[in-house]
Amino acid sequence: MSKVYRAGRLALLSAAVSMGAVFSSEAAEVRITGVPEGGDLYQTLSGGSLLIEQGQAETPPSPQETVAAAQADYGRLLAVLYDNGYFGPVIKITLDGTDAANIPPVRPPRRIDRAVISVTPGPLFRFGGVQIAPLAPDTELPERFAKGQVAGLGVLKEAVASGIDGWRAQGHAKAALADQQLTARHPDKTITANLRLAPGPKLRFGALQVKGNKDVRTKRIRQIADLPVGKVFSPDDLKLSQRRLRRAGAFSSATLIEAEMIGPDDTLPITAQITEAPKRRFGFGAELSSLEGLTLSGFWLHRNLLGGAESLRLEGEIKGIGGNSGGEDYRLSARFDRPATFNADTDFYALASLAQLDEVNFFSRQLDLEAGIKRYANEQRTYTLGLGLRRAETRDAFGTNRYTLLTLPLSAEFDYRDDRLDATSGYYLKAAVTPFVALSGSDNGLRTYLDARAYRTFGSTRPITLAFRGQFGSVYGPDLSTAPADYLFYSGGGGTVRGQPYQALGVDLGGGNVVGGRSFVGLSAEARVSLTDSIGLVGFADAGYIGAEEFIDGSGEWHSGAGLGLRYATGIGPIRFDVAVPTSGPDTGENVQVYIGIGQSF
Repeated sequence: MSKVYRAGRLALLSAAVSMGAVFSSEAAEVRITGVPEGGDLYQTLSGGSLLIEQGQAETPPSPQETVAAAQADYGRLLAVLYDNGYFGPVIKITLDGTDAANIPPVRPPRRIDRAVISVTPGPLFRFGGVQIAPLAPDTELPERFAKGQVAGLGVLKEAVASGIDGWRAQGHAKAALADQQLTARHPDKTITANLRLAPGPKLRFGALQVKGNKDVRTKRIRQIADLPVGKVFSPDDLKLSQRRLRRAGAFSSATLIEAEMIGPDDTLPITAQITEAPKRRFGFGAELSSLEGLTLSGFWLHRNLLGGAESLRLEGEIKGIGGNSGGEDYRLSARFDRPATFNADTDFYALASLAQLDEVNFFSRQLDLEAGIKRYANEQRTYTLGLGLRRAETRDAFGTNRYTLLTLPLSAEFDYRDDRLDATSGYYLKAAVTPFVALSGSDNGLRTYLDARAYRTFGSTRPITLAFRGQFGSVYGPDLSTAPADYLFYSGGGGTVRGQPYQALGVDLGGGNVVGGRSFVGLSAEARVSLTDSIGLVGFADAGYIGAEEFIDGSGEWHSGAGLGLRYATGIGPIRFDVAVPTSGPDTGENVQVYIGIGQSF
């Protein structure tokens, strides 16, 4: 006897189906009928069927799995129809002509060739009247929760969630749905919804309990989280404390859990459930350029050096192996970070770096010592302030110079990208200002650098992302001949103008002598096209400017490059392969340049 699933009740659910589309696998062909293909309902329902999902899988399902999926589809498809305002649907699913509900899952057919899902949605219901009370001040309800709108159960969920969130924002942490009255009038095809909320008492944060930590001290976890104990409950404060714990770097997970029961004096106890990350970690990286050669880097990290979530990171890098951009560069560095040092949103850092740069136009050995603070204004904005000492010996067209600088590095970083490794929207801005006092070998001055990036994506089937970058730099104070050689700017290579030789553009002194400039502009544009979920094509153009003047006045020189690239998406970011040629400037006769790396170029 054939079984037809008829809907005759209301529920707050969600799911999906369609019509006319055919999905085949080696096991069975799945067909859906009864819903006009191509409409909004078709698009919404087509993702809810397990049978369809199985038909699209690489591995064909067994007959037993097909039967189980068909029987589960009754509830799933009914739920998605409810969610879209259809409260009188009829659903029938057959497997080779037999009603799926009548097939025992433990004794399925040996083979299933055809599955048919027949859906009769029935009439579309709309809200005949809606009410939700009481509401906290400034609560914003969904626009679709109104008389005459489609009576989707998802809308009811959104309205309840908005009402509860409104009360929680006022300190009523235990606000909940107290009662719901949903009345369906089939002759009018309307649903009347009457929802009543129970705000509960206004609560204050109770003591923070810590569980799960082994090596990081409980006192330090409380300092890092800085939960405002005794103050009125706020979801935003709770999220902020949780975010502080996660960015500390010592925990693989940190979750703040609200107590089920209200504590004494209308307080809400909070528990920090901690899972500590492995204390030690190491990694390595590599990047290859046809001109700049091979770059190898590695690091070793301790996440909890002193038991208070302090980190120590040791890094090393060799750059220019087998390249034609000068000799090989070396760098060793150590950095210590302590979260929540002066307050919960201010970290302390100290670093030491020893480097040798054997570049095309200059040679430098540097020792940098620096200590400072990093301030988190919010999740996207950070500021740093440091005090540093730089001792260096440089050699360029002006000769050999030894200098010692006292520096005050300042920076601000705004990161509103949707993905740091592969951004498709948003923007990024970093501004760095470094005043320096020359203790010997140079003059006092100021170095500035700005890096601005913006992203915009169009389309959804094969999206195109337009990415733009602008770099601006200046050295103010010392003359070109006395300025620190490693503070000056060059253009050309993977970080500035692809297609141009590394540091190809500087200030030409004549006689084949070139030094860096005191002013710099770098402009880049990319069009990134997604061909598949994992493969993308990129077209790009770069331009760079170097001038001898302190501030850009146009008296310097420009060059440019352009090319094409491929991207292959991985879990750690896209693998980048770019091919570029020079298009203007003094080195337009150079050969094609190739760049390989991980992550987008910017």
